[in-house]
Parts: sequence; C-alpha cells; structure tokens
Amino acid sequence: MTMLTPDFGCDTTTTESRQVADPITELLRDHARDLITAAMEVEVQALIKQLRASGVDVVRNGYLPERAITTAIGDVSVEVPRIRSRDGEPVNFASSMIPKYLRRSSSISAWASYAYLKGISEGDIAAVLEVILGERAKKLTPSVLSDLKRDWTRQFHEWQTRDLSETTFTYLYADGIYQKIRGDNPKICVLVLMGVDDTGKKHMIALEDGVRESTQSWREMLLGAKARGLNAAKLATGDGAMGFWAALSEVFPSTTHQRCWMHKSGNVMNYLPESTRAKAKVDLHQIWMAESRAQAEEAMTLFEEKYGAKYPRAVECLTKDRGPLLAFYDFPAEHWLHIRTTNPIESTFATLRHRTKRVKGAFSKESALAMMLQLALEAEKRWHRITAVDKLGQLIEGVRFVDGIAQLAA
Repeated sequence: MTMLTPDFGCDTTTTESRQVADPITELLRDHARDLITAAMEVEVQALIKQLRASGVDVVRNGYLPERAITTAIGDVSVEVPRIRSRDGEPVNFASSMIPKYLRRSSSISAWASYAYLKGISEGDIAAVLEVILGERAKKLTPSVLSDLKRDWTRQFHEWQTRDLSETTFTYLYADGIYQKIRGDNPKICVLVLMGVDDTGKKHMIALEDGVRESTQSWREMLLGAKARGLNAAKLATGDGAMGFWAALSEVFPSTTHQRCWMHKSGNVMNYLPESTRAKAKVDLHQIWMAESRAQAEEAMTLFEEKYGAKYPRAVECLTKDRGPLLAFYDFPAEHWLHIRTTNPIESTFATLRHRTKRVKGAFSKESALAMMLQLALEAEKRWHRITAVDKLGQLIEGVRFVDGIAQLAA
C-alpha cells in the first residue's frame, strides 16, 4: 500500500502529495481481509446450520462481486458469501459485519463527524483522510459529510418532538442567536431554550428559527414545549428582548423573570464613552455582586447619582429593569452564579460561530439548526451541574428565599 502525505501548508484543493511506502499498513490490510473472511465464514455456516435444522435444504452458492470497504487502514477488499436452497431459490445471507450497502467502516464516519463538528473544514478533513486512505479520500469525504448532515437533520426532527413530561425543570435560560447561513441570505434568528432539572443537570429544551425574537415566535416555541410536557419553571433568565418576556407571561405566568446581567452590562456600556466604561464596569459589578438586595439597591442608586447627569440613557437602560435584574436574590445564594446570566447558551453557541466562519456560512437553514443541536448535545456532555442541588428540592417544595437564605419554619 502507498500512503499519501499532503502538505497542510498548501492549498488542499491541489493534487500534489508526497508518497510514502508503508509495508506495515499493507500487512495489516492483508490480515484484515483474512480476518473478515473467516468471520463471515462463521456467520454463513451458522445460518446454514440453522436453516437445515428448520427443514430448509441449503448449499453454498459462491460469492457476491468483490467490493472495497474503506477502513482506518485503507481499502480492504471483501467477498460476501452467497447461499441458495436445493430447489434453486436464493436465500438471503446478511452479514452483521459487512451489511449489504456498507462502503466504509463506522470509525471513518465517526472521525469525520467529530472533526467537522469541532470546526475542521471539509478541505482539511479530506487532507487528513488522504494520509490514511490515499486518493480515494477525495471522493469519500463529500459522501461522508453528506450522509452526516442528512443523519443530523433526521435526529433534529426527532428531537423536536420528544416528550418532556418526565423531567422537572426549575430554571430556564432563553436567548436568540443570530446565525449566518448560505450565500447572501440574511442571518436567521434561532430561539434557544435551555433548562436545569431537579437534579441540577442542564438540558437543551428547544431550538427553533424565529422572526427576530418576536412575541409570536417565542409563544409558539413555549406552547410547543408545554404541549410536550414542559412544566412551569421557578425562574427564567434572558436578555432584554421583550418578545420572550411577553410570551413567557402568557404561557407560564408563575415563572419569575431574571434579566441577564451580561447582556444588560453590555447595553449600558453602549451608552457610555470609552473613557468611562472601565470605571462604570466596576460600579455595575458592585450591584450584582452585593450580598443582599438592599445593598444592591444602594449600589444601583449610587450608579444613578454618578452617571445620571451626563449619561441619562445609560442610567435609564439600567434602572428600567431594576426588579428583574435583582430577582435572583429571592433564590438560593449558591445558585446566583448560575442564574444571573445566560452564559450557558452564549458559551455553547460561540463554537457554532467559529464553525460557520471556517466554512464561510455554508449552511442551509435546516442544516444550520441541525448543526446547532449537535453542538449543544456535544456541549451537554461537559456542562457542570449547578451547586447545592438540595436547594432545588426546597424551591420545588415552595420554600421562600430572602437574600439567598431559605426561610424555614422554626
């Protein structure tokens, strides 16, 4: 076998490469063929024995045409056995190792899927596979990624209709993510809803394209999730987009509203000159890091006094949401870090922005949503549970919290 070593510093669309003789891989490939042949022989003999025991007289009938299976050590040629009954009728033999339409091993598809999801471009994936598989990789890569995207789309549609009734959510996060898609199409607004269950685990709940975070788009998402069993959470954290809050009040009126401090701080900074922002950032920090609601109120009043005269729009931006910004004080102090911002959404989908930048936004609306779901499901594996899970039980039982402390009966 000859392996091709591409130059990753060059344009991956060129065909130039350096060839390196690889007798070890050639030996492994030969042995792989022998092992596959032996394994299929065991399978076919077992089927013949089973059929004869049930009264069907069958015999061997040669092999199907030879075909190449692409594996991690290159192409391996295989011949699948055939059998027939004595009266000439063919009998179907389906090898569990080499299914009828198999053209590549699952490890190749799995690696390409992982690499693509992690932001490696299609050209670079082809270059890496070319090292392992040779020239055939150039034709294989588009096929692998086409199957991958089709499978992701199928998973996305199944995920959208799954039952939510078996999970109790205590906290929700909501945000609208604007995503560039193929060509000159405008960015799509993707509505994202995440939640924390009663064990402290974070989940992606819903992911849909909306119309600029409109009330109607959020209403449709929330009603759809409710119809699938989503309960009314104790608190929802989101930015200042009024569409979500209006829809939430309609669909889940008992859920408390918490404005995201990360978004709010950025909005306030937009009304301040560059020379003032560093100092103002410290002053904002004093508000949301205060140990009690009263101290936070004092810090907010001080912010008004310091910046109100020169920068009234910055102060108005902050104070108009005074209540929702300080709602977290009515929840366990151990959870404040988790519920003051929509950071779980922001950090997860920052990866998608990197991914689409590498491929210049080459997604349809449907494939962009399917990609976002896969990124979220991949991120879920690394999401940390929130601390003090026992406090979630207290919230569900209706225990009241003041400045983060449970008000338990004496």
